[in-house]
Formats: sequence, structure tokens, C-alpha cells
Amino acid sequence: MPDSKHSIQISASPQLVHPFVASAEGFSRWWASDVTEDNKAGNVELGFFNRATVYALHPIQIAAPGQAHWVCQSGKDWSGTRLFFDLAEQKGQTVLRFTHANWAAETDYFISCNTTWGELMFRLKAAAEGKKPGPLFSGTGLAD
Repeated sequence: MPDSKHSIQISASPQLVHPFVASAEGFSRWWASDVTEDNKAGNVELGFFNRATVYALHPIQIAAPGQAHWVCQSGKDWSGTRLFFDLAEQKGQTVLRFTHANWAAETDYFISCNTTWGELMFRLKAAAEGKKPGPLFSGTGLAD
């Protein structure tokens, strides 16, 4: 099964970066504007294209400040895939290693998502460094 992998250095401590990858509030700062969270179970839903696509994420392991691991429970191609955000401190900064794992096949959609994840990593970096990039996806599609 193919995995999409990215690594990025962020000029902020893992303690500051972790909330951006471990909660609905964090995801809404760089990934999608349509995000809801079930506070009791910790599940997060991200809506795309007026909720024509919804990715329901269930936390596997959320351990501040080093890990936020999720399993996707919906989506034709995403269901059963896993999102691993692993953070390590390096010289006062954070190295974020991201993996979108367990894809069924390396399709054109997989490749497209890999490209999108690259853009998302830079938005996450900017948000964690105190800039305001906003989410890549608004409720209706790609943000301006």
C-alpha cells in the first residue's frame, strides 16, 4: 500500500505546533474552514465542496507534544487511511514528519492528494509560525 510522506521544519516548538495537528480548531487554521469536532470522542469532520466530500477522522494516538495520529473513517479513497503527524524538537524548532498511509493504490487521485499535502504543509508551517495563511479549503472549495 502506498504512503504519501512529507517533512518540514517549523520555527516553533513542538508544544506550539501540536495543537495545529491534534484538533478541529487547529485544522481550521490551515486545512479546511468547515471543521467540526465531537469533544467527547475527539472525532473530527472536515467538509469540502459544500460537504459533498466529508472526511471523518478518529484519533488513534494524540500525545502532546510529539504525535497526532488519526484514522480516516469516510471518503471513497480515504476510508481506512491514516494520517500521522510526528513532531520532534531540533535546535529549538520542530521537524514535522507527516505520512498519509495505507492508500489502496497509487492512483492519479493519490498523486493529486500528495501535491495538495505539500501545499498544506507550508500552510501549517505558516500558521504555527504566527502568520495567518488561513485554510486551503473553504466550505465551497479552494480558498482564495
